[in-house]
Amino acid sequence: MTKADLVEQVADAIGPPVTKKACKEVIEAFLASVQDAVVRGEGIELRGFGTFKVRHRKARMARNPGTGEPVEVPPRSVPVFQPSTLFRARMDRGATGGPAEGGEGGSA
Repeated sequence: MTKADLVEQVADAIGPPVTKKACKEVIEAFLASVQDAVVRGEGIELRGFGTFKVRHRKARMARNPGTGEPVEVPPRSVPVFQPSTLFRARMDRGATGGPAEGGEGGSA
């Protein structure tokens, strides 16, 4: 699914009072807010969906697979998404063909 597909799906779900252009602006603002928060090192918790956060990786020694010579990998920060237990349970039901239940709750 692309961002354009997401915009179309959200616009169809909301209905006529909201245009696709307005949906696109909201989705882009949401994604920019998530990115900005993660870049600042803040976590974002969306209950029932998941958590976006930053994981800091230490410097380490690795090997070049072609030459086998050691290479130092510098420390870095990486964005991480952790799905909530509700999201994981829904994925499990979808993967097994079981009914998907809605509702709120669960931890992120």
